[in-house]
Amino acid sequence: MLKIGTQPEWIDRANAVLPAGGFGNFDPGIIIASGEGSRVWDEDGNEYIDYLIGSGPMLLGHGHPEVMEAVLEQLPKGMTFFANNAKGIELAEAIIDAVPCCEQVRFVASGGEADMYAIRLARAYTGRSKILKFEGGYHGMSAEAQMSLAPSRQVNFPQAVPDSAGIPDSVAEQVLVAPFNDLEAVAALLDEHNDVAAIMVEPLQRIVPPEPGYLQGLRDLCDKHHVLLIFDEIVTGFRLAYGGAQEKYGVTPDICTLGKATGGGFPLAALGSSAEIMKHFNKAQVGEEGWLMQLGTLSGNPVASVAGLKTLEVLRRDGVYDQLRATGLALQQMQVDALTKAGIPHQVVGDETLFDIYFTDRACRDYRSARHDDPQRNTLYNDTLRANGIFKSPGKLYPSLAVTEADLEQTRAAVEKAVQAISAA
Repeated sequence: MLKIGTQPEWIDRANAVLPAGGFGNFDPGIIIASGEGSRVWDEDGNEYIDYLIGSGPMLLGHGHPEVMEAVLEQLPKGMTFFANNAKGIELAEAIIDAVPCCEQVRFVASGGEADMYAIRLARAYTGRSKILKFEGGYHGMSAEAQMSLAPSRQVNFPQAVPDSAGIPDSVAEQVLVAPFNDLEAVAALLDEHNDVAAIMVEPLQRIVPPEPGYLQGLRDLCDKHHVLLIFDEIVTGFRLAYGGAQEKYGVTPDICTLGKATGGGFPLAALGSSAEIMKHFNKAQVGEEGWLMQLGTLSGNPVASVAGLKTLEVLRRDGVYDQLRATGLALQQMQVDALTKAGIPHQVVGDETLFDIYFTDRACRDYRSARHDDPQRNTLYNDTLRANGIFKSPGKLYPSLAVTEADLEQTRAAVEKAVQAISAA
């Protein structure tokens, strides 16, 4: 049983000063005090194995000693300059070496910024205005990205549904929405609309994997219709493989966005493409009309850059991705075993490096099919995991390289209790 201490006081204080009592991110009913390795502690001192890992950035775990050493070495030299610095240039070089589509990169501070600029870059390069995205695909908080991210009502494709107030109706006119994993729908839309600048896709959409040939099919359709292909690799970059989804699936987009692990836990993201496309950030090359203005106070700051550089160095070491996938597979299998034994319908959806359980016996291939038959079952499952020391999102589980065998055994025990709770409900 979780004990009661100072956390309720912090929750009261948060409710007084923060809308909905939170930062707009995770459950505001828990206040995290610290993290180390694979663990986090809340303000009551309760300890959890962390499978949220900051929504992905802490791939090496919290307070990785080599990352901390690099950051502490940089801090007295300067935190940010709003100017070029050597560490940011080195990180750009490392990204270009790793990611197939990148000949040049631009840094920003968040994944949402990177996605926004990627959309703008595609429009600048093609001279077209429409963006084709997929229902349920997450691309940050821009007006275009907030179209059909998590619509509560089903409408006919390709109509875009805004997920937020404050978005002009005119934005929906510039966004076409298709179902994920449906090449025929995309082909039909591109045949009908000749003003599409880009297709923007998460190669692994949230946790729903692409069907065999799907990403290559998108590549082929983009080539046929002279449309740019944008991979949103904010999550998948340096997670699915060192070269991200591009390496894992063998498909190279025209533009990609990167974040999460790229900054080693510090605010840093990037977008990259060929030098031909990226020239739109250079007014001297494209002139006033073709120039894409982009700047940011913390873009490429040296603290985030050294954290990113050290993280990428660790990820390049032999056996790292084998370890990450083995951990993810163990976490998948322990849940499959317990749920199967209890006769509870379920699907493991995702990649070993990022996945979750859907309580259904239906194939989960897009936004409309990837859902729980009984959402309350998922709530009970995740609440029981939390009560037994497992910290995760209700919609995904991120393995990290910090997870130990002892963590896996503790997780197994928590999973068994969560399955028992469902069985008894």
